[in-house]
Amino acid sequence: MKYQIFNFLLAVILMACANSPFGQKVREPFRGSAYQSNNRFFRGTGKGESSADNIARSKADIEAKAVLAGQVNTTMKQVSDQYLGQTQNDRAADVADKFQSLVREVMNTSIADLRKIGEEKYFDKKQNKYTVFIAYEIKKNAMFRFLKKQAKTNQKIDERQQEVIQKILDEELKKTDDTEN
Repeated sequence: MKYQIFNFLLAVILMACANSPFGQKVREPFRGSAYQSNNRFFRGTGKGESSADNIARSKADIEAKAVLAGQVNTTMKQVSDQYLGQTQNDRAADVADKFQSLVREVMNTSIADLRKIGEEKYFDKKQNKYTVFIAYEIKKNAMFRFLKKQAKTNQKIDERQQEVIQKILDEELKKTDDTEN
């Protein structure tokens, strides 16, 4: 009798542990370290759903590029804030604004070194719905070089601000070059 009660309680505990309050865990494509940003790459993934496969693909594409843009923007804001804080630049706010504006302009243009590293499409017959997953990456050093080139041709950035922006980007390029060697 004691063993029956023990076995019953053990079975109840095991069943309770098996059911998560969040539901069943789902494994989506493009997860893991190979699809996360690191010292050499900015990486972003996106997911899109629609009854039309081209719309699902467009949604996934937009989401993945938005993730990349957010990473680049956040990284450049941190880098510029850190640099400007260390140098005690008297026009730090102006330089930071110009730098952020430059990053936004660059992210709104088509980026030459953007590479698709994966795309998967699924179709659910019951719901008549396509789900598309896309993963992109940009080499950080290519992105920083592109930013430098855009900064040089930007007429809104004066000479002093130009020097600071070029210095910031040179430091970031050095970091990425050091991790590649």
